[in-house]
Amino acid sequence: MSWFESFILGLVQGLTEFLPISSSAHLRLTAAFAGWHDPGAAFTAITQIGTETAVLIYFRKDIARIVTAWFRSLTDKAMRRHHDAQMGWLVIVGSIPIGVLGVTLKDQIEGPFRDLRLIATTLIVMGIVLGVADRLAARDEIGGRHRVIRERKTLEQLSVRDGLIYGLCQAMALIPGVSRSGATISGGLLMGYTREAAARYSFLLAIPAVLASGLFELKDAGEGHVSWGPTIFATFIAFGVGYAVIAWFMKFITTKSFMPFVIYRILLGILLFILVGTDVLSPQAGESAG
Repeated sequence: MSWFESFILGLVQGLTEFLPISSSAHLRLTAAFAGWHDPGAAFTAITQIGTETAVLIYFRKDIARIVTAWFRSLTDKAMRRHHDAQMGWLVIVGSIPIGVLGVTLKDQIEGPFRDLRLIATTLIVMGIVLGVADRLAARDEIGGRHRVIRERKTLEQLSVRDGLIYGLCQAMALIPGVSRSGATISGGLLMGYTREAAARYSFLLAIPAVLASGLFELKDAGEGHVSWGPTIFATFIAFGVGYAVIAWFMKFITTKSFMPFVIYRILLGILLFILVGTDVLSPQAGESAG
């Protein structure tokens, strides 16, 4: 991998990690469209450490409160009823599904799941799911002639059941094209949470999974066509761009709909099917060269 490739891929990772359009799919597609080698699951996981560092910094006050309260709850029974301490436990519970499935399906994640036809399918299907969830949220918030405005849930109302469902939604993102934020935000909206609450918990829930995945994949860094230098460079690029994107996205969702992302996902999935169907792209484009 050249330094130019690592710059572009780091830029793509930073731009797409927090948007509900799938960063892993875009890294895969960028390489396929450019005629480069598939950067692989290890490169993707390691560069996500950069974007997750942006989450740690952006939500540093929330994270400090949650971690402090959680540790205090280990010895202080009264603290176990505190919302921040409960959030700590809920993040742990929500991280179990992706941890178990990530290890179980490792070979599939690095192989069959990176087929462009599967990515096209998940882009479209999850785009439709996000669109439905977004419409339901808008209907509750706006009401209508025959509907009253319905109050949506906040993170203070997050239960163990909902936290586990969030975790199952996050585990779906092991398949490129699903999108970690897209799946968990969709799940949150369908469970009746506000857009802001769904997005905030989505980002907090991702921290253990992404950091663990990135650290686990460090042993495979530098193998094949992807060397250590470009990987580290891409990770720093992803961090800087990712921080700017997350700040923008958290403001965007307070007043805007997810429909632009829904339309983009569906159009990209259709385009990908056309390109593969007309043999412009191979379903495994870039893999054999890698």
